[in-house]
Amino acid sequence: MRYLTEAFVVGALKRGRPVEQFLGPIGAPDRPGVTYVELRPGRMSYEVYVYAIEDVGHDGFFDLVEFPPFDADADEEEFGRLVATAEDASTALTAAKEATGAVPWRWVNQSMVQDEYYDFVRAGRPADQSPDGLPWPSRAARG
Repeated sequence: MRYLTEAFVVGALKRGRPVEQFLGPIGAPDRPGVTYVELRPGRMSYEVYVYAIEDVGHDGFFDLVEFPPFDADADEEEFGRLVATAEDASTALTAAKEATGAVPWRWVNQSMVQDEYYDFVRAGRPADQSPDGLPWPSRAARG
């Protein structure tokens, strides 16, 4: 089972484990990128980070943390943008949904977002929907 139920997401966060969600493609055909969101437990709160990176992967290279930032002017130290904080794990899930379009049924454990990206690459980088036929999370929230 790749995707976590809400109870498992909350449990992971309470144990100090981040969770992630692949949000899909961004950019244009001549400058493709992808984005994902991370919920990270902090000392006193939970933080929501969104990452926009260049889509430079292929079948043998899909480690998203190695990809360059989509914004060429972004400092490597500032990679990932804090978009929300919350006092509890459930509120962090809501904040992630509101800030990034993340959906409740697509959260994965830390580093499993690479598998999501790999599925995206193998499916031919579909722009309109994820490889499983559902809208990309960020687009579902807008639609």
